[in-house]
Amino acid sequence: MLIQPFDPWKSKLCTCPEKYSFSPYTGCSHACIYCYISSYIPNSFHARLKKDLFKRLKKEIKRIDKKIYISMSNSSDPYTPEEKELRATRKCLKIFKENEIRLLIITKSDIVVRDIDLIADMHASVSITLTSLDDKKIASIEPRAPPPSKRLEAMEELHIHDIPCSVRLDPIIPTINDDELEDIVKEASRYCSHVVTSTIKPRRDSLKRLAAIVPYFKDARLEKIGNSFYLPSSLRFSFLSRVEKAAKQYGMSFATCREGYPFKASSCDGSHLIP
Repeated sequence: MLIQPFDPWKSKLCTCPEKYSFSPYTGCSHACIYCYISSYIPNSFHARLKKDLFKRLKKEIKRIDKKIYISMSNSSDPYTPEEKELRATRKCLKIFKENEIRLLIITKSDIVVRDIDLIADMHASVSITLTSLDDKKIASIEPRAPPPSKRLEAMEELHIHDIPCSVRLDPIIPTINDDELEDIVKEASRYCSHVVTSTIKPRRDSLKRLAAIVPYFKDARLEKIGNSFYLPSSLRFSFLSRVEKAAKQYGMSFATCREGYPFKASSCDGSHLIP
């Protein structure tokens, strides 16, 4: 099935509302070193279209409960670099629009602005990941994703066209971006009304990649929860508290993702912004 109920490994820490999950692609060519999909998707950093994508989507979309929104995408970015040429996500948007689907688009890419003409006329909201404000720094951990400057420009374009936008400050990585949390929230608040944040949660393979370029992870004492490794709770909560305070300062709603940290926002993922 292309459209499936969202179930993040049945995590007890998950606070997501009921939703569907959909990805046009298998794998993601952004190749972020911390990405967990390499633990269960072969050749994960090379995106490829799912088989018979449009035919299957048109068929499945007739069977779903349209009161429940679709989250696109939770593991493979719908605007992975291949999308610039393949335009598969754009074709999926047209199908969603025709069927009046409520949609949350999650991406790291500025390619999303290409589809503003469609998104502005849909029941849709966009959530853009902003891990750092430093283009050079981010190139080391998100090597094939657009630089932060481009993502901010995308947020601005979405905002200009009255498309509700949230920011994902995710993941927070010690010694990489923990020194700029407040600055990230400040910049995003110019265009976004909601922030959802999460600390780094590597699996065994991504932990090895992190340790190779981030000295902190060579000797870090991490806590195993499910299939992921978590930072010590005191450190995690100190980071999350800083983001929460910054969000309040700049008039944004605040939430966390799989952290066990309390929040008051109407949704964790920003789906409450879907028109």
